[in-house]
Amino acid sequence: MSKAIKGGEFIIRETSCDDIFIPEEFDEEQLMIKKTCEDFLESEVFPNLDRIDKLEAGLMPHLMDKAGELGLLAVSIPEEYSGFGKNFNTSMLVADVIGAGHSFAVALSAHTGIGTLPILYYGNESQKAKYVPKLGTGEWKASYCLTEPNSGSDANSGNTKAKLNAKGTHYLITGQKMWITNGGFADIFIVFAKIDNDKNLSAFIVEKDFGGITMNPEEHKMGIKGSSTRQVFFNDCPVPVENLLSERENGFKIAVNILNIGRIKLGAAAIGSSRKVLDQAINYANERIQFGLPISKFGAIRYKLAEMATRNFALESAAYRAGQNIEDAYEALVAKGMDSSKAKLKSTEEYAVECAILKVWGSEMLDYVVDEGVQVYGGMGYSAEAPMDRAYRDSRINRIFEGTNEINRMLIVDMLLKRALKGELDLMTPAQAVAGELMSIPDFGEDDDALFSTEKKALKNLKKAGLMIAGSAVQKLMMTLSKEQEILMNIADIIGYVYVAESTLLRVEKLVKQRGEDVCQGQIEMMRIYLHGAIDQVALAGKEALNSFAEGDELSMMLVGLRRFTKTGPFNIKNARQRVAKQLIDANKYCF
Repeated sequence: MSKAIKGGEFIIRETSCDDIFIPEEFDEEQLMIKKTCEDFLESEVFPNLDRIDKLEAGLMPHLMDKAGELGLLAVSIPEEYSGFGKNFNTSMLVADVIGAGHSFAVALSAHTGIGTLPILYYGNESQKAKYVPKLGTGEWKASYCLTEPNSGSDANSGNTKAKLNAKGTHYLITGQKMWITNGGFADIFIVFAKIDNDKNLSAFIVEKDFGGITMNPEEHKMGIKGSSTRQVFFNDCPVPVENLLSERENGFKIAVNILNIGRIKLGAAAIGSSRKVLDQAINYANERIQFGLPISKFGAIRYKLAEMATRNFALESAAYRAGQNIEDAYEALVAKGMDSSKAKLKSTEEYAVECAILKVWGSEMLDYVVDEGVQVYGGMGYSAEAPMDRAYRDSRINRIFEGTNEINRMLIVDMLLKRALKGELDLMTPAQAVAGELMSIPDFGEDDDALFSTEKKALKNLKKAGLMIAGSAVQKLMMTLSKEQEILMNIADIIGYVYVAESTLLRVEKLVKQRGEDVCQGQIEMMRIYLHGAIDQVALAGKEALNSFAEGDELSMMLVGLRRFTKTGPFNIKNARQRVAKQLIDANKYCF
């Protein structure tokens, strides 16, 4: 294997398909875990969705207990804390499959992610020994208290306070937290508060039984109605000093790093959720008869099914590519002697750009899929008796969870530029090379006959477009770029489409190497459909960005460059979608 690619480096470096993991490579044990998750949803969750949404007393904790008995809460917990110690992509696979479980998926992901991981990664040995095994079995349920009425995206502005008592034995926490998932039944709260007049948050492990905790009734929400969501009030809640998590004022860093994991897991959950909707939409399209034919025979419906499947396939390609990158980085850090918990954090932090991309693209992919799912069902899609009603409403929160998509888009660019400034990523040399290329005669050379050479060239050009626009924006706007949110979001769109399109191409290339072109026709079609869509999106975002900050001859030259870098040959995308749709319809399910 070649030198591992660094986080964010995909924009300036080519990746070999041999260096990525694809979902078709899951081993027998991972497939068994996947089957356990599927069986659990079929037997325990899907038959009880209405009861879950009514917040039936005791039902969600009972389901969490059952998931704990099956080991679903302990997949990524190390064996020394009674867990299974599975790798990162196995935990991604659990998030993926359980993602179809509506409100249950939210409860499980909050417990295993933001509820458990702060202790696992930042706790000292006695804290981990006390709490992690019970969280792994589900004996104790966890929640995470960060958001406040006046601090959402600006998390470090929270007003919750912690003061040391006179004896120096306990911190007394006072403040209000809102939108607390699992709040109604949690035994453990990860609470963020500022000690005295500190500038930054600290984090605490708070047990419900410590006292001084009260709650508002359950929130009434647009979707994920079965997810317990409460406002939680702390009134001189006494927390033993040994329950300070990590060092004083390290809370904001904990919040940011745990959110990286939450983001990529949310991307994974969107895959499972969208796959379920696709299965239902395909099945309905095959059964619904209009004008004497199943509606799956009509081009407009086939367009929808193929496009839904393509976006899901692309996101899945990117998610497990990034998941393996994180795992490889973790193993390399441990091999160098780093502590396991620190290595887990460091490896996820390394791929924070990719985590943010997957959060944004996953949530928007799912929103597209559920919206088209409603459309395939037609009038029945709007009925609460049919499954699209719940899927549509439950999807919407994902663009807000784990940092809004707007915040995440700006983070993508911000993190890349910060790495460039620190010398961790050399973005300017390639950007300057692209700027020089604009003055040269375009390369009209013929594509070689190597597999997917045309697609690879198109991707290389998309990267050039991104480097040209980002490099020029940095030079032109300098210190004011951080205030130009629309331009930052344009650049983030280019970067994200490059990553997801490249991941899809690499997956298909690896699959063709393993299985041959003949059996991968559907995957090849989806890769080309996604790539052509990405090229159009890059052209649009690039034009918007350039028109926002460049002018005169410079603008004209860069617009010519953008057209050159987003030029494509003829491709009958309609026929490609028809062929993908036929495979889905014949299989009567998502079959890739």
